[in-house]
Amino acid sequence: MSPAVWYFARSAGLVAYLLLSASVILGVLMSARASFTWPRFAVEELHRFLAILTGIFVTLHGASLLLDRVVPIGLGQMLVPFTSSYRPLAVGLGVTAAELMAAVGLTNLFRRQLPHSVWRKAHYLTLAVWALASLHGVLAGTDRGVPWFAGVVAASFTAVCLAGLVRVRASAVTA
Repeated sequence: MSPAVWYFARSAGLVAYLLLSASVILGVLMSARASFTWPRFAVEELHRFLAILTGIFVTLHGASLLLDRVVPIGLGQMLVPFTSSYRPLAVGLGVTAAELMAAVGLTNLFRRQLPHSVWRKAHYLTLAVWALASLHGVLAGTDRGVPWFAGVVAASFTAVCLAGLVRVRASAVTA
């Protein structure tokens, strides 16, 4: 792999993770009926836009890794979790996260045809996507031992947990 492709793969993965984290935080806060400065429709559109961008950057991350000749990962290994010869657990977690994210995206595509309860339950899989993506980055990422990367993951983890606390608190107040 050329250094440019390697940097592109790394940066696409990191950008995808940050976009996913932002989308999860916004989604959790919306489900908590948090108060926003923007109108609700604008916040929902931002959430949707972040999710779409996440999918684009996950695709760029995976596609650029297919170009790697140092650690070759084939299309089959990219589609079937835990079959990679390179860090099979870590790569498998990333593949699983990407496939779950695609499934959630499909439920959004067919949201009007699905019962709301089915769509909502499927949407909760996004939390699993985020957790799996976090583990993937920590276990497979070449930057996993670098302090700035640990800071990014810690900040994302903290922000998602704080949004979760807001959601739990909102549920307790309405119960």
